[in-house]
Amino acid sequence: METKDSNTHIESVEKLNDAVTSVEYLPSLEEKFPHVDGAKLLRKMDLKIVPMVTLLYLMSFLDRGNIGNANIEGLSEDLGLTGQQFNLCLTVFFFTYCTFEVPSNMILKRLRPSVYLPIIMVCWGTCMTLMGIVTNYHGLLICRLFLGMTEAGLVPGVAYYLTMWYARKEMQLRQALFFSAAGMAGAFSGLLAFAIAKMRGTAGLAGWKWIFIIEGIATVVVAVIAFFTIQDFPEDAKFLSEEEREYLQYKLKYDGLDRDSAAAATGVHQSMGVNNSNDKKFVWQAFLDPQSWAIAFLIIFAATPIYSISFFLPSIIKNLGHVSSKAQLMSIPVSFTGAITTVVQAYFSDKYGIRYPLMALDFVSAIIGYIMALTTAESHPAVTYAGCFFIVGGTHPAFIAMLSWLSVNSAGTYKRAIALAIALMLGNMSGAVGANIYRAQDRPGYKLGHAINLAFVSAGLTLATITYLCYRAANRRRREGLAAGKYDHLTNEEIHDMGDRSPYFTYQL
Repeated sequence: METKDSNTHIESVEKLNDAVTSVEYLPSLEEKFPHVDGAKLLRKMDLKIVPMVTLLYLMSFLDRGNIGNANIEGLSEDLGLTGQQFNLCLTVFFFTYCTFEVPSNMILKRLRPSVYLPIIMVCWGTCMTLMGIVTNYHGLLICRLFLGMTEAGLVPGVAYYLTMWYARKEMQLRQALFFSAAGMAGAFSGLLAFAIAKMRGTAGLAGWKWIFIIEGIATVVVAVIAFFTIQDFPEDAKFLSEEEREYLQYKLKYDGLDRDSAAAATGVHQSMGVNNSNDKKFVWQAFLDPQSWAIAFLIIFAATPIYSISFFLPSIIKNLGHVSSKAQLMSIPVSFTGAITTVVQAYFSDKYGIRYPLMALDFVSAIIGYIMALTTAESHPAVTYAGCFFIVGGTHPAFIAMLSWLSVNSAGTYKRAIALAIALMLGNMSGAVGANIYRAQDRPGYKLGHAINLAFVSAGLTLATITYLCYRAANRRRREGLAAGKYDHLTNEEIHDMGDRSPYFTYQL
């Protein structure tokens, strides 16, 4: 039975939608909601939304990458792994991880994030704990398969979830805060592994077993907390007032358009958030959109080095001439560098509305780092170690910049959800590649691995430049077409269904 308040809310939203779609002038946020402090509201959202999802990703990346720390504590020796068996255990994670990313976002579109995300988190925490009791290669392989399947929904799910709360100019900083957890996870993983490994012999278990058990149990505990703390969507957020809810819906609905030129042209408005339909045609739009595939390959070119470093950084440092405990600790500042550069770059990217120029600098930094590592690995270990800072400081922020690029340039919530899942599904296949780049037979210098990653980041710089030029050309064509009246024949419904192909939609560069 509907309450008076719910009826009033429905009527106010309908009036709002009718008003903004029937007039030629689209009011600004300040004009429409003079009593809402946008900056204060944004800070309120940040406190409610960002910390929890960041913690979820911290646990996720910690659980998928701690196998590298466990390995230098004796995992391969105790399980009798030979040849490429350790690398294969890393690889199979990504087979199931990538397979379930798109289906997971389809499910999330129909379920509440506060329910779906904690459920999958309990599942992967359980898988992680069970990895601490495996006794052979096949047991480890099966656990990694299930870990990939259960973790698959988090990254594409949160990437989509954030677009339901934040406008384009606010997006990259929040995504960066979320993904900076990957760098923090690398740092904490080294520190935790150093401390937990001291438990070797407790209850008759090896130190590497305790790494899996304790971190898996911690994940389940965080999942329980997440069930009570994750907010769902603006329209039903209890921490917002009625006017703040309408403010956010209006803001997101008309985000991404040139307000005055669109109104002057036809009075039809198109944005990121207009389309909330689950129609299959929007799934096909995502699959057929070239930018989904371009960003997917860009993610491959950045994520391959990220995954290979996250898995093998302790081994790379150890083979520079350090003992295991020191290698664990020396990995910490390198990982923190990735987290810091990610957040700093995102702040300036959102503040000044630029994506590609900073992304290009990221790839240049990684290129420099790999050249340093490739040429000095066996002769000057200190230079190789310094090169790791350039690599992580470039690849981590580049990954976030690409994801943000796709988020802000895909219109329609359902299309955006699927486009993000596609890009991440293909991009995360790079984890399977990264897991096999640094081979045991290439120690101590790992020259082949450094050379392969150098090729990846060089290709990334090239493709990013091509994508930027394509976006810029599309914006120019739309401006010229609007000025010439090329789109005057289109109906409101046709423009509505065009999403980011609308002549009123401007790609961010």
